[in-house]
Amino acid sequence: MALMPIQRINDWETRIARYDAFWQNEIIDRPPVYIQVQKTDFELCDLRRWKDAEYIACTKAKIVDSFDYYGDALPSCTPNVGPDFFAAMYGAKIEFEKTTSFMKHSLESIKDFLLLQFELTGEYFEAVEKMYELLFKLGKDKFYVGWPDIHPGADCLVGLRGPAELCMDIIDEPEIIKKSIAKTTKDFVGCFDYYYNKLVVRNQAVTGWPLIFSTKKWHVPSNDFSYMISEKDFSELFLNGLEDECTHMEASLFHLDGPGSLTQLDKLLSIKKLNAVQWVYGAGNGTAKDWIHIYKKIQTAGKGIQVFAYLEDLDSLFASLKPEGIAIVVYGVKDHETAAHVINRVKKWA
Repeated sequence: MALMPIQRINDWETRIARYDAFWQNEIIDRPPVYIQVQKTDFELCDLRRWKDAEYIACTKAKIVDSFDYYGDALPSCTPNVGPDFFAAMYGAKIEFEKTTSFMKHSLESIKDFLLLQFELTGEYFEAVEKMYELLFKLGKDKFYVGWPDIHPGADCLVGLRGPAELCMDIIDEPEIIKKSIAKTTKDFVGCFDYYYNKLVVRNQAVTGWPLIFSTKKWHVPSNDFSYMISEKDFSELFLNGLEDECTHMEASLFHLDGPGSLTQLDKLLSIKKLNAVQWVYGAGNGTAKDWIHIYKKIQTAGKGIQVFAYLEDLDSLFASLKPEGIAIVVYGVKDHETAAHVINRVKKWA
């Protein structure tokens, strides 16, 4: 797979090769480590201006240029209108605030979902298309452009129904839930392939918001709703959809969000086609060093891990975990010297 070079980074190919090895629980010379150091100030996009594709694209490009990239970090940018983008393709509306977006729960009955038509059309789709066109031009040889935030399955149904309503649907209409998950999964496959092909024909590395860069067709399955339901309901109603998402890909990284979701970890680790887990412990729940037992459990199951760590977490991680199959994002690095020191430590770990 021929990829667009990143002019300001001489070893961009080696960085991508480290991530490709990560999917197989292997290392080339060391685990991949993502470090970015801010060099200039920037302002975040005002999401209320989501229809102004030129403003969004130019602002995102400026943010990308405001960092230096160390270790295996690479500059990247993702066109997006928020996590409800996929659900909006069923005709729903997204509400925008300055720094976030959300969906009004518009579906009166879960049965009605089966009547909805998924279409890559409409104002959100067109806005993202314009962002892509501009970012491909702005990013030529400068940064990669990734796929948008695509959430099928339970995340999609929650956006349309609401969490309380979907909980009641699980009790009242479990068979409709199964059919709805199968529908979102089928629609997701077409949607993901549309954006994947858009990237591949332009020689982009395959990437998105999780800050991993690969030649492989990879995706981030998720189910943030899972903390609200039992292991039995998760297994019977939602697991097959996640397995199908993983099967469609060459690699996959499950986004496991918050301590409440850990009740589903055993079932997730049973998915043969799942390569790795991104454990997000959440604000107020410690840092990476406080979750070594979870990382060990994931490694014992033969899965890789994407770890979000601070400098003070590194000693515990290096002492407790195997370097194979780990990709680290390190926060709190302020200068070139510290970045070089961290990379050196990762080399010694390997």
